[in-house]
Amino acid sequence: MKKILPIITLTLIAFQSTVYAQYDPKAKEILDAMSQAYQQIGAFESDFSYSMENSDQSISEDFEGEIAVKGDKYRLKMGGQEIINDGSTVWTYLEEVNEVNIDDYDPDEGDISPTQIYNAYKRGFKYVYLEDETINGETYRVVDLVPENNDNQFFKIQLHIAESDKTLKKWRIFDKNGTRYTYEIDNFNPQASVTDELFTFDTSKYQGVEVVDLR
Repeated sequence: MKKILPIITLTLIAFQSTVYAQYDPKAKEILDAMSQAYQQIGAFESDFSYSMENSDQSISEDFEGEIAVKGDKYRLKMGGQEIINDGSTVWTYLEEVNEVNIDDYDPDEGDISPTQIYNAYKRGFKYVYLEDETINGETYRVVDLVPENNDNQFFKIQLHIAESDKTLKKWRIFDKNGTRYTYEIDNFNPQASVTDELFTFDTSKYQGVEVVDLR
């Protein structure tokens, strides 16, 4: 019994520390600074790289893309498809079949969209600061977000936030089925001049496109 009790005590202390770290105040300070930085940006454009990996299923895919964001609107080009969201309607254009699907935008479906990633921590997540990481002379603050709802399909999002300007350089989504999704931002332009017309789908620019209205 004398040997077992110290082990139990140490386990309880470790558990309590983990629970405390799930709402780590240092992580919150970093996340709040990131959120404030994006709120001060009217619109931005950037290139990005995307990868999906699952070693158990021998899956490895890589794409490059472009994104423009303004408020709750975004336009995303990646892997032969284009996703346009004006805040209420979503158009998904499939280049290979020249088809566009139209649907209502439901922000409560739990997806982490490009307009939500830097504010996602504010609702439904625990968070913990992990470390500072230096890449090519730039320092990034690494923070994990963990869903409060255990039924979520992913168990963690890891953010890499630039210390210099508080913007997001990279994020990784860890799915429960072993899949890892990585997004990395390049050529970030926080002074982009974009109009609202960019965030609607203009059928006249896609000759012969088939329109599938799912609303």
